[in-house]
Amino acid sequence: MHTPTLEALPPAGGVWLEIDIPSQRLVVWHGDVAGAVYAVSTGEAGVGQREGSGQTPLGWHYVRAAIGDGEPSGAVFRGRHPTGEVYSEALAGAQPGRDWILTRILWLCGLERGVNRGGDVDSQRRYIYLHGAPPSEPMGEPRSHGCVRLRDEDLLALFAIAVPGTPVWLHD
Repeated sequence: MHTPTLEALPPAGGVWLEIDIPSQRLVVWHGDVAGAVYAVSTGEAGVGQREGSGQTPLGWHYVRAAIGDGEPSGAVFRGRHPTGEVYSEALAGAQPGRDWILTRILWLCGLERGVNRGGDVDSQRRYIYLHGAPPSEPMGEPRSHGCVRLRDEDLLALFAIAVPGTPVWLHD
């Protein structure tokens, strides 16, 4: 298990997110009090830091940017911009195999130099997000390309409280 460094710990009483990769769940913490719990889907290739690995990075991060406020549930994103499309089975059928990024994006930035920040282990430059996924994609099992997928309704609830600067701890 990756153990956080003391300076990376969130402020007392503040909101922070824990992503427990083995259990495929995200816990919203308010200081040392656990709140909402959401099923997630992390990297099918497992955990790892390297660019191009398709793995979910470990360690302390923070929400660098919250993208998509005001877009409808199911809004499709490409390159962190809404395409104007809203996900549907017909759209999915016309584009099989597409890695859908839906509804909102919480873009992560690593806090630990050499672990998830800088060089070829930089989570921000790897475009590691928390994002919505099609209803057909299972939660609770690793199936993503490295990001953390959530159900759209869970992501919308999370988006309201995980503002830029919110600490996020991903661990195995």
